Amino acid sequence: MPKTRKMLSDREAPYIRPLINLMETRSKTTLANWAVDYAERVILPLWLKHYPDDPRPRNALNAARDWLSGLIRLPRAKAAILECHATAREAEGNPVPRAAARAIGHCASTVHSARHCTGLAFYGALAVAYDQRGTYAPWAEIEKSAAEECGRMFGALQTVSVMDTGDNIDNI
Repeated sequence: MPKTRKMLSDREAPYIRPLINLMETRSKTTLANWAVDYAERVILPLWLKHYPDDPRPRNALNAARDWLSGLIRLPRAKAAILECHATAREAEGNPVPRAAARAIGHCASTVHSARHCTGLAFYGALAVAYDQRGTYAPWAEIEKSAAEECGRMFGALQTVSVMDTGDNIDNI
């Protein structure tokens, strides 16, 4: 297996910067709901393809939803999120589910800190790209798929966004 990247890392990439700029203008609640919904719809199936019997990433998303609904306190959500991050370490050597688990963990962590939602772009877009192109594809092809996924993320966030006039980067 070729050496694979664990994540995209260029915050200034033309396909990531617009998404981050949009994230910086949204409330933590908007970002958390968007990130959890997107991860559940797009990223979780990538994990389940490889580890259908491991519920920890789904549990992290459910815990984030429960926290957003006021059903549980943050320490309980954080415990489920940490378990999700453990799955990523356990999937070392398997790039699609490793990146998917990291993305899911970051999406769920958005309930703690809005900045964690960037993990959806850095890990999630790469998971999608590896799933679509394979890990042997040239980096330019993988990056093209990741860029397209970041575009879909941007569109999804625009669709669910409701600008809260009190939001700015200092509040996120």
